Parts: sequence; C-alpha cells; structure tokens
Amino acid sequence: MTGYLVRRIAGTIPLLLAIVVVSFLFMRLAPGGPFDTDRAFDPQVRANLEARYGLDEPLLAQLGTYVGGLLQGDLGPSFKYVGWSVNEIIAQGAPVSLTLGASALLIALMVGIPLGVIAALYHNRWGDHLATGIALVGVCVPNFVLGPVLVLIFVFGMGLLPVGGWGSPAQVILPAVTLGAVRAAYIARLARAGMLDVLQQDYVRTARAKGLRESMVIFRHALRIAMLPVVQYLGPAIASILVGSVVVERIFDLPGLGSFFINAALNRDYTLAMGSVLLYSTLLIFLNLIADLLAHRLDPRTAR
Repeated sequence: MTGYLVRRIAGTIPLLLAIVVVSFLFMRLAPGGPFDTDRAFDPQVRANLEARYGLDEPLLAQLGTYVGGLLQGDLGPSFKYVGWSVNEIIAQGAPVSLTLGASALLIALMVGIPLGVIAALYHNRWGDHLATGIALVGVCVPNFVLGPVLVLIFVFGMGLLPVGGWGSPAQVILPAVTLGAVRAAYIARLARAGMLDVLQQDYVRTARAKGLRESMVIFRHALRIAMLPVVQYLGPAIASILVGSVVVERIFDLPGLGSFFINAALNRDYTLAMGSVLLYSTLLIFLNLIADLLAHRLDPRTAR
C-alpha cells in the first residue's frame, strides 16, 4: 500500500505541471485579452496595464513567473476584480462549491446504492423494474432541465424550499439533488451489476448453504465486493460533479467558484481562470487517489 501510494503521489507532480503549462498556453492563445473592451482604449493606458501585470514580457517569461508564484502559493492578482487576488476569490467561492459537491455526492451514494442493491435482489421482478426505471429517468434528464423542474415543483408549487441563495441547509437541498441525481442513476446501475455478479459467486452460494441469514449473506459477504465498481466509478463521478456544479451554481444563483470561473473565461481573466482550473484539477487528482485507495482496500488486486 505504501509503495502504491508513493508511486501515485509522485505521478501527480508532472501531471499538475502539464496541466499548468497547457492551460496557460491555451488561455494566452485564445482570441481577445483581459483589457479588450467595446470602447476605444488609449494605447498608452493599455501598455501601462500590460506592464503592470507582466503581459508585455515574452510568453515563456510569463510562464516562468507564474510557475514561480505557484511554488510560493501565490496564484496572482485578478485582472478583472481589481484589488482582489485569486487566492482571496477562491477562498471565498471554493467552500460553497465544495459543500455543494460533497452534498451531491452523498445524495448520489445514499440513493444509488440502495436502488442498485434492491434491483439486484429483486432481479427481473417488480423491484428490479422500478429501480432501473428510476435510474433510467435519472440518466436521461440533464441537470439544466431537472433544476428548473424541481424549482417549479418544490418552490413555486409547494413552497417548501427557497429558490436560491446560500446560507441555510434548506438552500443546499435543491442544488445538491439536481447535481447528484444523474450520478445516483449511474451508481444504481453499477451497484446492480456488481451485486448480480457477486451473488453468482461460489463463496456466496457456500454462505447460503451453511444456513446463514440472507441479510448476513448480503451485508457481510456480498456487499463489500459488489461495491467495487461503484468505488472505481467515484473518480469519473467526482469529475462530473465538479463540471456540473458550474451549471447548477448559475441556475440557483449560488456564490460558488463556478460563477467566477465562467466570468474569468469570458473576460479573459487569465490568473483567475488558471487558478480555478488548477484547483479543480488538484481536487480531482486527490479525490481520484482516495477512490483508488478505497478500491485497493476492497480488493488489493486493483493496485497491481
């Protein structure tokens, strides 16, 4: 386990460096710039601004300066939010996005795993058809459609939940459900397939032949290995949640990092866009590592 962990951590260093270089070059090569406006801009003012932010230097020199700042934990100043550093903006928006993402993942697991297990236990019966039907609906309905539908039902129809904003647990429910529903559907299908496969294994038949209660067979012997596909899927699920949170935050007007990221891309705020990409990438790599360690814990052969 220690050797596997060291290899994975060592492999993240060149990966993060490649992400920084590629995203830096893409941002600089994209049409437009942070100081392009619809109004006429005095050339001397533009030159002063570019000199202030180091944009008048060669591209490689700019990259070296940016990487040097990263090594010191400095993501640089925002080009559009005057007086704010990227560190300050991320510190303000990241807790909202992380809370939303964690809540969505928790909902996906709490809904998807029981649905998948029920579908497997009632294979080709009513429970299977009901659970797979629910999962199919979750797969087919995208979050930018599900979000407004939930608002119409639970906000304007029933008046049970607030429509947006942030600050209370009630304001987390609709965005988290919207973001986690699709992932819950995929998790249900994987849990069903994993449980069906495990229930056919010899050790499960042996446990049943010994007269063990069905609940003990399921929860003590079958469930652990059956959840291996779900654990292996957590990496892609987390990536999808991180990407989907950008859309969901816009739908529910949440003060998360998604709005800053979209505005940074539209306004060519190089440092803020780069900081957001780097944060999302680091989170994804770290959480993928945790998912792989969990999979290794369930089945040590997965680390080979």
